[in-house]
Amino acid sequence: MAANDTIADMLTRIRNANMARHQKTEIPATKMTRSIAEVLQSEGFIAEVEEVGEGVKRNLVISLKYKGKNRRPLITALKRVSKPGLRVYSTRKELPRVLGGIGIAIISTSSGIMTDREARRQGLGGEVLCYVW
Repeated sequence: MAANDTIADMLTRIRNANMARHQKTEIPATKMTRSIAEVLQSEGFIAEVEEVGEGVKRNLVISLKYKGKNRRPLITALKRVSKPGLRVYSTRKELPRVLGGIGIAIISTSSGIMTDREARRQGLGGEVLCYVW
């Protein structure tokens, strides 16, 4: 499957695995998906990220987190903001706040992929990739 939008593909796979209450999901490894996964892990949305396979066939195995005995997914929603057909950029003054700071926006800046909070702290703007809450 040749997905042009690896980020949307990644978010969809996480969303589907979450709804099916899977422990893990696998996504093709790219620099972008790896960076986003690291941000999700550092923000506590996913348990761990592991790289499997070698060469072109590398995948990221993402371990999902659930809370409570009825295993409610920690991630309530993932929303793609900037798409290949319509890029969404934001200056450091206009960085979005997701649900008043409950969720995070993942921003692609000149200093790498980071959360809106981190970008604000560093005074950076960039492409708004997605919202997670």
